[in-house]
Amino acid sequence: MMQLDLARASANLAGIMGSMKPELCAMATPRLRLRLWHDRDAEPFAAMNADPRVREHFPNVLTREESDASMARIRGHFAEHGFGAWAVELRDRPGLIGFAGVSHPSFTAPCVPCVEIGWRFAFDHWGHGYATEAAREALRAGFEIVGLHEIVAFATVDNVRSRRVMEKIGLLHDEADDFDHPVLPPGHRMSRHVLYRLRKTDWERRDAG
Repeated sequence: MMQLDLARASANLAGIMGSMKPELCAMATPRLRLRLWHDRDAEPFAAMNADPRVREHFPNVLTREESDASMARIRGHFAEHGFGAWAVELRDRPGLIGFAGVSHPSFTAPCVPCVEIGWRFAFDHWGHGYATEAAREALRAGFEIVGLHEIVAFATVDNVRSRRVMEKIGLLHDEADDFDHPVLPPGHRMSRHVLYRLRKTDWERRDAG
């Protein structure tokens, strides 16, 4: 079934590239390339999602079937909205090392409807600043190209690494916005989430300064 889902997502690729703004199909930073997903990304994506270090702040690791379904949903978001979480690779060494991008959350919470920025990288590529570099480019694309007026991010309270990236790219935290994730049962150790926000006007002012 997951192979069928990936095949459908792959079949939509030409249509996605035809309907998206061309500048959103592939973007580059000094060290990274953000691009649309390919079928060959499924294996490294599954390996990343099966790593308990990468999934430390999620309830569980993913099986190959669950990872393939997640990748199909990411590709489906591009097909529906024209933007999403881009696959990330090194400019000098092709091959998936993670993802970063902006997308609509698939759950109901006080902050929804909204567009969130998110990222995830294979453990071997931690500690190089790739998440911050990719997130800055995704943020720029969200505001400049997609035309979003506000972007949010959320994480478990103790996800210090992700919260540091949020702060580095300029998002601000207000405790009044924090919420319990509706997908997790009440009282779950990961249910409480912090919410960060950045408005386009504030982003423009910061960049102008």
